[in-house]
Amino acid sequence: CPLDTKNSRGNCGHGVIRSAVLIQNWYRFRMARLEMRRRYSLSIFQSIEYADEQDQLQVCNLQFFLYQPNVSDLVEEGLSLTEFEKKIDVPDSYYGPRLSFPLTINDANALLHAFKSEQLLHARYVLQLLYETRRVLKEMPNITRISTSYSKEITVCGDLHGNLDDLLLIFYKNGLPSEQNPYIFNGDFVDRGKNSMEILIILFAFLLIYPNNLHLNRGNHEDYIMNLRYGFTKEVSRKYKDHGDQILCLLQDVFSWLPLATIINNKVLILHGGISDTTDLDFLNALERNKVKSLLQPPKSVRVRQDKVKESIPTTRPSKKIASQNLAQKTQHISSSGSTRPSGSNLSSDPSEKEWKQILDILWSDPRSQKGCTPNKRRGGGCYFGPDVTANLFKKYNLKMLIRSHEFKPEGYDISHNGKVITIFSASNYYEEGSNRGAYIKLNPELIPRFVQYQVSEHTQRKNLHNRVGTIESSALKSLREQIYAYKPELTSAFAQYDLNGTGRISVHDWAAAMESVLQLGLPWRMLRSQLVQLTPDGEVDFMSCFYDLKISQPVKEVQPALVETLCRYRKDLELIFNIIDKDHSGLISLEEFRHTWKFFTSHLGIDVTDESLAKLVLSIDYNKDGYIDFNEFLEAFHVVHRLERKANS
Repeated sequence: CPLDTKNSRGNCGHGVIRSAVLIQNWYRFRMARLEMRRRYSLSIFQSIEYADEQDQLQVCNLQFFLYQPNVSDLVEEGLSLTEFEKKIDVPDSYYGPRLSFPLTINDANALLHAFKSEQLLHARYVLQLLYETRRVLKEMPNITRISTSYSKEITVCGDLHGNLDDLLLIFYKNGLPSEQNPYIFNGDFVDRGKNSMEILIILFAFLLIYPNNLHLNRGNHEDYIMNLRYGFTKEVSRKYKDHGDQILCLLQDVFSWLPLATIINNKVLILHGGISDTTDLDFLNALERNKVKSLLQPPKSVRVRQDKVKESIPTTRPSKKIASQNLAQKTQHISSSGSTRPSGSNLSSDPSEKEWKQILDILWSDPRSQKGCTPNKRRGGGCYFGPDVTANLFKKYNLKMLIRSHEFKPEGYDISHNGKVITIFSASNYYEEGSNRGAYIKLNPELIPRFVQYQVSEHTQRKNLHNRVGTIESSALKSLREQIYAYKPELTSAFAQYDLNGTGRISVHDWAAAMESVLQLGLPWRMLRSQLVQLTPDGEVDFMSCFYDLKISQPVKEVQPALVETLCRYRKDLELIFNIIDKDHSGLISLEEFRHTWKFFTSHLGIDVTDESLAKLVLSIDYNKDGYIDFNEFLEAFHVVHRLERKANS
């Protein structure tokens, strides 16, 4: 700018200001778009997660799940620790921690050091640890009552879900559990992550060392049927091949003995999920909590009533609803491979309907801003409770705060119901690296919460914000496209209802309505449209374009397409069922077991599969012709492949 006149200097100043405003507006717009992309990506992840939980509850209507392994058959109640030493040898070649009981802080430090180095604890010590943990837990009340002193803060942690790095970071930042540093871990220690077993071992070890200073609440994933679907069962079987059954059966019992809640100073209630308008803390404190091995196995009276109302109350997506009804109507036709209760099981030990419902509500429920208490149809279990429900419970029991977990939060925590309800979520990078922070709470003697946030990552900090959001968005859209492909027949039919002239094109409004009517994920379909389908020159949606870039990885040419699509859709349900059939967790299923179970499954789903097509499928996946199917390979053969994935592998 020329500097010789006042006018020129003034014009120059105005130009600089205008440029600064333009840059500022551009930056705000860019940041707003990034935040919008981040939010809808997290909404996609969470909607699919909850839809999967619905499916889990529905497939549990199969009477496969009336079977419970008898724990006493594998791990006797009266065993002493020395008897484990006689039964299980630890070879000289084992260089991991060697535990001696009672445990000391040196044992806990040895475990932490070993797990940082990715060592496994030997099965003998795992069984001894679980055995001792069960003994200690059985002495604890259903609701643990603790108090603070003026010299202590209490740390409350939420879901960890097998993320060992999060637990190690919490201990690094906040110190190890001790008499001066008490902790409460609020459930969901296992599933999804790859180090659930290590987390349990560490927490149980500190529980044995400091039983009055480390407190554990049960979460909805401390449940052996949830573990079959979400990875923990597979993790244990992979890490402890020879003793996996013993460990899993003992864990089933240990989980059932975990306390249900903790109350601090008679004022702060800490439990995993939430409450309902019928939550009765006195009743919860008096019931026999160990009778509930899995909340996915409701008492018989509940199952009968659910069967009667399924047709009148839609609880999930239409195609799954029909399958669920067919399953419920025909559960008397049971396969012979482990689908009834063992002859020695004690039916009288079943929980009552009230016991089951009370525990279900506190482990599965979520808060919401609207008043009232309604069924949590999004998850398929528990309820939504409003601020009035919270206020009523607080008034009845003279409480001032509810701390719960159970729910993903991008910042690791959330405050609702006018500050009375706090959600704490301690698993960072839950959906994808960079997707969220984890957090824990520090409660001082005045019970004022202080939040500590963190994020474990070796790579996230090296990426700029744009790249981090892009990674999250790409992963979310990939998961969504797999859902879309799994419901291709239903979506195609829904699109056709709007395409009366058979043009292959419909309006954006109609496309969004069809997507939601089938998938029922509650997503902003108009916003997502550009990522999922193509527009024609006149602005209409080419609805079949949402399937263009997707296919099944290894299609079996001889098998009818309906069967291949069904296998793709129900991969997780099938994995759950086959994990039960596969008693030795070898991953191998006999052809007859596969044929029998698949026919049973498809008949109750209402899917017409010919015997010839099934026979061709069975023969095609017995790769080495030994009469057995490697079920992990089978599942992998029927996952959805994306165009970019195919290019990367070509």
